Amino acid sequence: MSLTGLVPTDVTANTALAICAIAFVSGTARGFSGFGSALIFMPLASSLAPPPLVAAVLLIIDIVAAAPLVPNAWRHADRKAVAIMALGALIGTPLGTYALTRLDPLTTRWIISAFVLALLMLLVSGWRYRGKDHSSIAVGIGGLSGFCSGLAQTGGPPIVAYWLGRPIFPVIARANILSFFAVSDIFSAASYSLAGLITSDALKFCLVVGPAYAIGVLLGARLFGKASETLFRSICYALIALAALIGLPLLDGVLR
Repeated sequence: MSLTGLVPTDVTANTALAICAIAFVSGTARGFSGFGSALIFMPLASSLAPPPLVAAVLLIIDIVAAAPLVPNAWRHADRKAVAIMALGALIGTPLGTYALTRLDPLTTRWIISAFVLALLMLLVSGWRYRGKDHSSIAVGIGGLSGFCSGLAQTGGPPIVAYWLGRPIFPVIARANILSFFAVSDIFSAASYSLAGLITSDALKFCLVVGPAYAIGVLLGARLFGKASETLFRSICYALIALAALIGLPLLDGVLR
């Protein structure tokens, strides 16, 4: 470990500060819009440090940040619908984790940036699934979300697009989303632990990155309501697109 004993040896002090800044911005986006933190954090942070390390750090700090929201969400959620979709995540998450541990960092970075751009286009398009409820579709979407979460903690957009398109009250849709993420995080934590990704380096680095992320979430939550929904979503989309583009390996020679 480096000077403070909290930063991994392959991460310099300047890199650690940069990742903290990224965590602050991504946390602000999450507190502001309720989503998008991984879509911002993963492309940028994985261009500075090993993708398995930053994915594990994001998983841990986001579990802590989201924990206070879970009890109330669970009370309002359609638990049967959450459970059906969670079956897919149970399969998809280990597959995504396996890919994360087997692919070389450069390939992983390409995949992360491609996933982020594709998911961003899904969000920006405004597409929502408005067909009939089918368990097979719910399991498939849960599986896709789980794979994206296992690979890069970017499993949000498929779930958001699905449940916001259902004919249910917004409070239930939000509760379903938060509850699913809570269950999916458990799968990710178990999968990452079995794969050896929850290391002492990752846990200690969380103590460096976590406070910046938490401050960002708090700031974003306070800013929510002070700007129009159109404005804040546009800002989040712009940040996500910029993060994905900066995270592309082909720009390494230009930006570094």
